[in-house]
Amino acid sequence: MDWRLEGSTQRVESPVLQGEEGVLEETGEDGLPEGFQLLQIDAEGECQEGETLATGSTAWCSKNVQRKQRHWEKIVAAKKSKRKQEKERRKANRAENPGICPQHSKRFLRALTKEKLLEAKHSGPRLCIDLSMTHHMSKKELSRLAGQIRRLYGSNKKADRPFWICLTGFTIDSPLYEECVRMNDGFSSYLLDIKEENCFSLFPLETLVYLTPDSEHALEDVDLNKVYILGGLVDESIQKKVTFQKAWEYSVKTARLPIQEYMVRNQNGKNYHSQILAINQVFDILSTYLETRNWPEALKKGVTSGKGYVLRNSVE
Repeated sequence: MDWRLEGSTQRVESPVLQGEEGVLEETGEDGLPEGFQLLQIDAEGECQEGETLATGSTAWCSKNVQRKQRHWEKIVAAKKSKRKQEKERRKANRAENPGICPQHSKRFLRALTKEKLLEAKHSGPRLCIDLSMTHHMSKKELSRLAGQIRRLYGSNKKADRPFWICLTGFTIDSPLYEECVRMNDGFSSYLLDIKEENCFSLFPLETLVYLTPDSEHALEDVDLNKVYILGGLVDESIQKKVTFQKAWEYSVKTARLPIQEYMVRNQNGKNYHSQILAINQVFDILSTYLETRNWPEALKKGVTSGKGYVLRNSVE
């Protein structure tokens, strides 16, 4: 009886053992049976993008990942379709309106701007920003001046006939240079000249015209053979005749904008009237006049209402 029981027990367990041996024979590279590997994959839930099994087939992804993938593919397809439709629309507009100039790419516009700036360097007009008076300026004043330089350069790039800009009396180890780099993106790659020497030693004195509100002579025209100088000075205490005195020391001609000739004082609550402008405002006036040859239009561009002046014809 005992032998029979043992024998029966062996006969019953033997298939199980054989089955286990069969399972152990089919194992993966990590030594785990394939059944356990499948369970491990299902437990992980989501798979990494691009992950592959040892056989080279793509890993199984959860429904959530598949849904996100389909959503992303729809977005990409929609963008491609939109670009195609926009391209066809521009093509149809060019066919209907052959006289209208097509829109140029940003690369083309940058190349065109560079070409115009380099042309101004050789043929004029030229403009110097005298930065030799910044040593006594405060941190706040330097920041304001750096912002004015940024706006001036931006306006010059957009001009149909730009000036060639030269920053004189300017050193790369100065606080103003550090402020320009901090405030102005890409300042080190600006298309302009940076000179440590002052403007009076870089150009013949007879070609220089220092623009200062304290001059007795009104500027009548913009001469391409002249080099116009703007004083890079932000002085909240408003010291008078600083730039005029400097020009007088070097026997350089001076001129002021013809504000008095084309504008009149306007009554305001503060009774404030000033002809002192920021360098970017002066530049906007010069640039507009160079394109239009019209002083009233140019002055309207740069002299804001806050200065207390308006054009004569607007009062009459």
